[in-house]
Amino acid sequence: MKLAKTHKIALLFNANKAFDREVIAGIAAYLSSRRTTWELFVEDDFRLRLHNLAHWQGDGIIADFDDPDVVAALSQSRVPVVGVGGSYANEDDYPAGVPYVATDNFKLVNLAYTHLIDAGLRRFALFSLPDSTKTRWAQEREKAFCSLMRRDKLDVNVFHGPETDETPWAAVTAQQVEWLRSLPKPIGIIAVTDARARQLLQACQMADIAVPEQVAVIGIDNDPLVRMLSCIPLSSVIQGTQEMGRTAARMLHQILDETFFECTRILIPPAGINVLASSAHHPVKNPRVMRARHFIRQYACQGIKGDQVADFVGVSRSTLENYFQQELGCSVHDEILRFKLDAATAMLSRGDCTVAEVALRCGFTSNQYLFAVFKRELGYSPREYQQRAQLGLLAPPGDAAGRALATEADLLS
Repeated sequence: MKLAKTHKIALLFNANKAFDREVIAGIAAYLSSRRTTWELFVEDDFRLRLHNLAHWQGDGIIADFDDPDVVAALSQSRVPVVGVGGSYANEDDYPAGVPYVATDNFKLVNLAYTHLIDAGLRRFALFSLPDSTKTRWAQEREKAFCSLMRRDKLDVNVFHGPETDETPWAAVTAQQVEWLRSLPKPIGIIAVTDARARQLLQACQMADIAVPEQVAVIGIDNDPLVRMLSCIPLSSVIQGTQEMGRTAARMLHQILDETFFECTRILIPPAGINVLASSAHHPVKNPRVMRARHFIRQYACQGIKGDQVADFVGVSRSTLENYFQQELGCSVHDEILRFKLDAATAMLSRGDCTVAEVALRCGFTSNQYLFAVFKRELGYSPREYQQRAQLGLLAPPGDAAGRALATEADLLS
């Protein structure tokens, strides 16, 4: 039997970036599903190799075409190249003569915008990046946002902030706080990345702006590290990055097998939204309830009690309970427990924590209490929930508003 030729393929991506890692994972997934043997060349810092790429003795390259230095270095490549990057509103901005796989920037922003509309919001803003040749994808997302605002006859409000430089953090945050305070509220803000969205959540916390009652925030990337670092669980649009990697690998495979005869451009739509607390906007009229929910979202997993929430708001516990019943139809305890439950389901779905770690990090006093809450509210034990989530057998956890959540004593009795 004739063995297939082993091809030498260079992957020019920054493995320190979540987007790039997911694209690489998609390439790996394609190779594992085919009888194809590629010897992959991946560098910790591929930019060190750019000056030698024109003379590289390999068979093919899949590269990040959002980086203009990469595009320039590959312009004289002697081997087949497939580009991966962002989509463009202007057809002339696409790389000429290169098979290209793009994330659909317009659909990313439109999905975030539609989500905020569905949450009941009617005012919108964008947190973008300053113009740069290295962040053209951000400018494309900004174009998409402005186009949607003009289409729907809404005010265009875009904030860029400073470039990533030596500007002191305090000055950067102060600018963000000033912008946030100037906005009409309630408002939904789309950030061009999760990292920018996380900065906004921090600025809202410093400015004592309730999220998501006054400002609802959604990012783009669904970056697990950023989610872990966010003070409030961050909603995010999920890019179809692994599908981009699979598609790019398929293109190059066809070129190498001489079954690919024309330059093709493929746009990959977003894979969905990971909806968490930062964009779960529900209009609340009572400012004390709004302030209480903001406090709960920040500290529920630290084991706070209803009396602490009332002290923060500055009213008696009984008064705050009355406000909650009138506005939300639930108790302060219900809201605290609901948030802890949402945090626990998110952690279990990621699959990187034990049940004991989830109980500790989400503010449950014991494994038994966590078990009792899960069985009562979701119908599964925490371990069963984790297993089903990893198999894709669960829908995202629904809103428990209006349900009477039992106390710890009730559940353990």
